[in-house]
Amino acid sequence: MRETVRQAARATAGLVMSAALAFGTIIFITVLLITATLTLAVVGAGLLPETVLLIRRIAGAKRNLVTQWTGKVIPEAYQPIEGPLRQRLRTAVRGPGTLGDFRWMICHYVYGFLGLLTAPLWLLGLPVDGVRQGLLGRSPLVLPLIGRLADLDAAWSTALLKPSPEALLAVRIEELTQTRAGAIAAHGAELRRIERDLHDGTQARLVSLSMRIGIAKRAYERDPESALKLLEDAQSQAEEALTELRHVVRGIHPPILTDRGLAGAVRALAASSGLDVTVVVDGLEDGAQSGSRAPAAVEAAAYFVVAESLTNAAKHSGSERAEVRLVRNRGGLSVRVADEGQGGADEGGGSGLLGMQRRVAALDGTLLMTSPVGGPTVIEVELPCVW
Repeated sequence: MRETVRQAARATAGLVMSAALAFGTIIFITVLLITATLTLAVVGAGLLPETVLLIRRIAGAKRNLVTQWTGKVIPEAYQPIEGPLRQRLRTAVRGPGTLGDFRWMICHYVYGFLGLLTAPLWLLGLPVDGVRQGLLGRSPLVLPLIGRLADLDAAWSTALLKPSPEALLAVRIEELTQTRAGAIAAHGAELRRIERDLHDGTQARLVSLSMRIGIAKRAYERDPESALKLLEDAQSQAEEALTELRHVVRGIHPPILTDRGLAGAVRALAASSGLDVTVVVDGLEDGAQSGSRAPAAVEAAAYFVVAESLTNAAKHSGSERAEVRLVRNRGGLSVRVADEGQGGADEGGGSGLLGMQRRVAALDGTLLMTSPVGGPTVIEVELPCVW
């Protein structure tokens, strides 16, 4: 009997909250009427977007109530209301989610008051189910009806509040637009970095190399020893230029990925990071030809995420240990980098995390960083791909 009462009380709390929300939306209809009147008069057109935002918050509150009862999240799919007034008005009126929220609000005026039925059910259920379950040992009859009312309220709300295919498509288009912009920005930054490295490093050394060889040619007949020293210096310059070229190439696509695969390349990073790094690999093997490999772009993104994360950990975390975990799953590749440092990393600070986010977003992946003060700092990346 105690469990029956507990479940009925939980359902009652949800239904009462739903009834309170429905009562609040009835009051809110006055705001809608005022907004519509002022919008038609072109005096208060600026109120319409704010009204739609308020409706979204009310619908979000109902989604939270349904999630608390069912444990299933009802996703949101709204276009952001921003920009000039004309654009905000167009989004508020034509947004796919606006009509759905308004339809839910109208229906909620009716079924939102199911919570009022809980009072007579409690008055009847306590004595009836007390006798049936407490004395006769039979299953309860009346109080479970409160839970069924809560299920009915949740089912109707889910059907009305779940995003339409048009809304999901609009949100997806917006995400892809932002991802494309980020990929373009990342590509432009990478080209500028390569150009800067070539101009300031390799090109300067090659110019110096050419000058030294020219001086050595002119000095060879009159001072062979000086010419030989100049040629030795030129050889050193050539070796340094080759070293810088290899560094630039590694920044584009590390050759070690081609030679040893992602697992081997990450182990090489761990060995040279200066930290005590534990590498855990699940489903991947060392070597270029062993097993199925992820696409080159996915491997490169994962490699750079690990490299940047270990560099940041060595510089800022104060930790001596870190762990890198690479997991091959059915939908793609999972990368997890964790350190035992002081935490407190700022997601908005620095260009390293932004660069990682852009690389991952360009592949339709996700990046999540958690870094509470006191640690640990954990970076988790999901990169979709076909094996």
